[in-house]
Amino acid sequence: MIRKLKMYADFIKIEHTLFALPFAYAGAFLASKGWFGFRLFVLILLAFTGLRTASMSLNRIIDREIDALNPRTANRHLPAGLISLREAYAIVAVGLAVYFISAYLINDLAFKLSPIPPMISYIYPYLKRWTCLCHYVLGLNLALAPLGGWIAVTDSITPNDWPIILLSIGVMFWVAGFDMIYGLQDLEFDRRMGLHSIGAHFGARFALALSALNHVIFFALITLSLLRLIGGATIPGLIIIAILLFYEHYIVKDRFDEKNIQIAFFYANAMISAVLLFTILLSLAYLHLSLSL
Repeated sequence: MIRKLKMYADFIKIEHTLFALPFAYAGAFLASKGWFGFRLFVLILLAFTGLRTASMSLNRIIDREIDALNPRTANRHLPAGLISLREAYAIVAVGLAVYFISAYLINDLAFKLSPIPPMISYIYPYLKRWTCLCHYVLGLNLALAPLGGWIAVTDSITPNDWPIILLSIGVMFWVAGFDMIYGLQDLEFDRRMGLHSIGAHFGARFALALSALNHVIFFALITLSLLRLIGGATIPGLIIIAILLFYEHYIVKDRFDEKNIQIAFFYANAMISAVLLFTILLSLAYLHLSLSL
């Protein structure tokens, strides 16, 4: 049983949930300007984990035939027969149930808007068959996390909330940028299969350049957002994020092999999401301390 649970955790890439989750909490902390309560903390965790679980499982289900043809992905759980299709759909169902129940318990607006992220998650895997804009639709999936955290606290979203909207748009560009790097592992395979990615369409160098531009836009948008929402206390954290972005591109500029891409994709980006959340927490703590003195 434990072995099976470990296999399921590997199937849904639970570690990727952990590096994406800080963006949902970032939105909640920014909305509340501090602690928003243990109940909401747990509900955001459950909602995000449930949705992420369902989304990753759907991705694996929809792409199972393509994965079976790709040497890099042929040993994934569905192509290799480690998990049955029935089990995969059951994981989707459980993930969606946890997500929708959590959204219902969070607040009215969160529940009303809750069908949107699963629909985007379902559409995304098919888009690589049609357009290289799929990178941005993947980014849109995670871009909804800060908005979701904000709505979980405020039960509203208005044009006056433009700073959190900027942050969310920035996250879309961040994800699209690193997905362009990640897609370089399958550049030749995508071309043979007629699949669409920036690298397959325009070449690796163009993909790296566009990825860098996306990350410049990401950095500009989150800087504007955090300076407006919190102020100059966020500058040290933003400098660290800039260094991590530079490092992410530096390690793949000449060698975009699987090892370097994995470092850029997972480790550097996990650090970026963690640093962003800690920057928000420390900056809010500093502001509260300053006001109390």
